[in-house]
Amino acid sequence: MIKLALLQMNVESEKEENILKAERMVRSAASRQADIVVLPEMFNCPYNAANFPLYAEPDNGPAWQALSHIAADNKIFLVAGSIPEKDSEGHVYNTCYIFDADGTQIGKHRKIHLFDIHIPGKQTFRESDTLTPGSAVTVVDTPFCPIGIAICYDIRFPELFRMMVDRGAKLVIVPGAFNMTTGPAHWEILFRTRAMDNQVYMAGAAPARNSDAGYVSYANSLVATPWGDIAGRLGEKEETLFTEIDITEVDRVRRELPLLEHRRKDIYF
Repeated sequence: MIKLALLQMNVESEKEENILKAERMVRSAASRQADIVVLPEMFNCPYNAANFPLYAEPDNGPAWQALSHIAADNKIFLVAGSIPEKDSEGHVYNTCYIFDADGTQIGKHRKIHLFDIHIPGKQTFRESDTLTPGSAVTVVDTPFCPIGIAICYDIRFPELFRMMVDRGAKLVIVPGAFNMTTGPAHWEILFRTRAMDNQVYMAGAAPARNSDAGYVSYANSLVATPWGDIAGRLGEKEETLFTEIDITEVDRVRRELPLLEHRRKDIYF
């Protein structure tokens, strides 16, 4: 069994305060024997396109160093939500770092699909104003199973998740921050659908809801099973979702309902 902890934290304007809060919540999750701890998307930065360059840091910067120490000090695998990352050429990415229990980085996912939408009267957002898209599918090897990593808007593109499964993923973790327009409509449906179509566990970690923020997170962090059920779900407040995952369920579901074996690659690949 894998003990998974999703941290649904309130995000403040001070980067250092957010990192300290993340450390406290990770420590609490570790005290309850969590194996893998997941932070939400942009956990150290208020979700606003204009903020991303202001909060951005390079690899091995202060936030990266803090996350590495948090993983090592608590002896947990840390899927560190996402933070703004700046490369040597000045490009800014929405990046998730993954650390093992020794604090060693074992993977990095840069959000591939940027959230540029316009729903008149409801929601407008353009990540591409300040962010550069990533270009790599991310699956990391762990002692538990291969784990796929995506970020928020990535979940709307099914091809990406099938590629992760083809590379061995049995659990896919998605730090995300759906809003109050898209969240009620699509958040749960997308996680259940990706779980069911690919016969994997899907876990989504979101920031807590702050109705006074410029961008209001839907929250509702959740875990979906390979059968498409919801194994656990939070509401809107700051709290932690603990879920025990039995990876053998992936093999059982795939054996009993062999969707992946029944694909017609001669027709649609």
